[in-house]
Amino acid sequence: MKTPLSPAEVHKQYEKYLSTFLKTVPDATLRLRLSHEADNFFRSCALGVWNADGGLLTTGYVEYYNAVYLRGNQTPSILFWELATSVTEYSGLMAPDFFHRMRAYDKVAGTDLSRRFVDIVTHMGLLFAAVDGVVSPGEAEFVNASSELLTRLCDKDGLKGSRTPLDARDFVTVRPAAGTGGPQAPAPSPAGPEKEEKPEKKEPEPTLEELLAQMDELCGLEKVKADVKSLINLVKVRKLREKEGLPVPPLSLHLVFMGNPGTGKTTVARLLAKLYHVIGVLSKGQLVEVDRSGLVAGFVGQTALKTQEVINKALGGVLFLDEAYALTSHTGQNDFGQEAVEVLLKNMEDHRDDLIVIVAGYTDLMGDFIHSNPGLESRFNKYFYFDDYNGEQMLQIFRSMCKKNGYALDDAAEGYAKEFLSEMYACRDENFGNARDVRNFFERSVAFQSDRVAGLEQVDKDTLMALTAADLKQAAGEEDEPEEVPQDAE
Repeated sequence: MKTPLSPAEVHKQYEKYLSTFLKTVPDATLRLRLSHEADNFFRSCALGVWNADGGLLTTGYVEYYNAVYLRGNQTPSILFWELATSVTEYSGLMAPDFFHRMRAYDKVAGTDLSRRFVDIVTHMGLLFAAVDGVVSPGEAEFVNASSELLTRLCDKDGLKGSRTPLDARDFVTVRPAAGTGGPQAPAPSPAGPEKEEKPEKKEPEPTLEELLAQMDELCGLEKVKADVKSLINLVKVRKLREKEGLPVPPLSLHLVFMGNPGTGKTTVARLLAKLYHVIGVLSKGQLVEVDRSGLVAGFVGQTALKTQEVINKALGGVLFLDEAYALTSHTGQNDFGQEAVEVLLKNMEDHRDDLIVIVAGYTDLMGDFIHSNPGLESRFNKYFYFDDYNGEQMLQIFRSMCKKNGYALDDAAEGYAKEFLSEMYACRDENFGNARDVRNFFERSVAFQSDRVAGLEQVDKDTLMALTAADLKQAAGEEDEPEEVPQDAE
């Protein structure tokens, strides 16, 4: 029997396969849908694999299931009885919606994304089968059937690329003959013959100057940029005073980010985590992003455990708590948000030398949150205010999205984008999403452009890149006025 994989190894392999694949997807809308929807699809694959093995699970399988998520997506937290029920009631694998969109894109662009995705499905199916150290015949048959289902759809569309060379039956664990008492032959790795692993080369960490340059490149946020630089200077001088044996007054580096959605709060928090690491405040410099649902459970005692688990991941870095006011805005009898706050405060004290907490949300609501608990008031005394982006800044963000994703605007399209985004800013209300609204506008524009291009008989590179004013008008919900036909026209 092969040594069983750990949940961390399963997550690492899953993240590696999907992240590498996502980088090769040219279409921004497709890439976004895949990154958001892939986790549910692959968790469904895991259920199918384990159902094919007889559905006999141990509590350890919960950790494997919860390990299937991409960075930036919400981490699942299924309970054992929920997992066991889902495996038992598994109804069969279906091609996900994003796979249909992927095939349509391949058909127009002449790419082979769908074929390569089938390879990933096969690899991951074998990975799920091997979590107990054994790949059974039933598991192998399910993996092959899943691969064949998706391959037939590719064949039906006449897509380029070859069928996956992997046959899951080649990885079935060979059991010893009865009475031999010999050891089982190990199942071969889905990635091929095992080789001696070479240590991965770590990319050089960015310097303080490079990180500050990245901060300067952010659109708008002039006051925030100045506040960040002032804070970094304050910390640097404190370090120098400590080195010279001079006294340093107490300083809390925990922060409150106040502003509307889409104003760059998460981006700034991520840069701050790296900046704190570079100047020696934090040992690792990672950012762990979470909201109320990632901390609060539905039963007494579970919230403390759930919150502590998240904090453990953030040690050495920054814990970014979005919409923090949701922890204290619920006043029901069975609400456990206050329990999460107490655990958070305790850890901020216990790990004050290697944990930074940033809480974020709407300006008015964040004030209520901070004043809801004396412990919060004493630990959060630095406030960064994120102003809304104006029309010109939103246009700058839109241009940047186009450039980054390989799209081009002609003069008419740019003129319409400027007009539309300026009006969006002028008419903004409490639901204004800033850069999120710009991103949604961009993705809708790309979707309408794809529909237009897909209907063309001949497509070249310039056509694939061009976003027209008509595409943008459709994305804005505005149709072109039909041309009037002269009355004397035949």
